[in-house]
Amino acid sequence: MASDTLTAGQAASRAGITRKALRLYEAKGLVDEPPRTPAGYRLYSADDVAVLTFIRQARALGLRLDDIAAILDIRRHGTAPCTVVRTLIDTRIGEIDAASADLRALRRSLVSTRDAHPIDRATATATARAAVCSIVEHSTEC
Repeated sequence: MASDTLTAGQAASRAGITRKALRLYEAKGLVDEPPRTPAGYRLYSADDVAVLTFIRQARALGLRLDDIAAILDIRRHGTAPCTVVRTLIDTRIGEIDAASADLRALRRSLVSTRDAHPIDRATATATARAAVCSIVEHSTEC
């Protein structure tokens, strides 16, 4: 093995990912299939580690593997992908804002339901007659 190449475990470790993630990224075409030793071990270069590190960082920002594949494809064709990356980040921000709004609405619904049904004798009696739990069955939020 040449001194400038790394095994799968070494490359994954340097990039801060697992070997399983490395295999997934290879299977999805995010990383080119590496050359192999006569014994079948995969060998990675410093450039491969840089791409793997980029993938980890992009995933940490919430970008999806399909988006990352598109970014890498743009870069491989010699174009700077930063405009596309910015658009993808803006899209993720919008998705997160929508999810946050949905979670706030769900929280309001849960608090309202909980507060409308204190645990007392009436609730116990209603629950005894309920199919499962009167708090959920009598919720007006659904």
